[in-house]
Amino acid sequence: MIIISYEPLWNTLKQKNISQYSLIKEYGFSTGTLDALRKNRSITLNTLHDICRMLDCEITDVVEFTKDETDDNGQSK
Repeated sequence: MIIISYEPLWNTLKQKNISQYSLIKEYGFSTGTLDALRKNRSITLNTLHDICRMLDCEITDVVEFTKDETDDNGQSK
């Protein structure tokens, strides 16, 4: 199983001194997309591209994918 994390996005926003409020008000960011990001839900590649363009950053500055090392029963492999 692949785990999606948007922790890099929150770090990028902090580095660029951009608040979540600013994303919505100044950048026209969708509150629904922001909610999905907060909950580490998947987003479209188009949305990911838009975020990178908006923030002038790379994909790795927004999202990271890690492989879950547990089995279906929650046990480490």
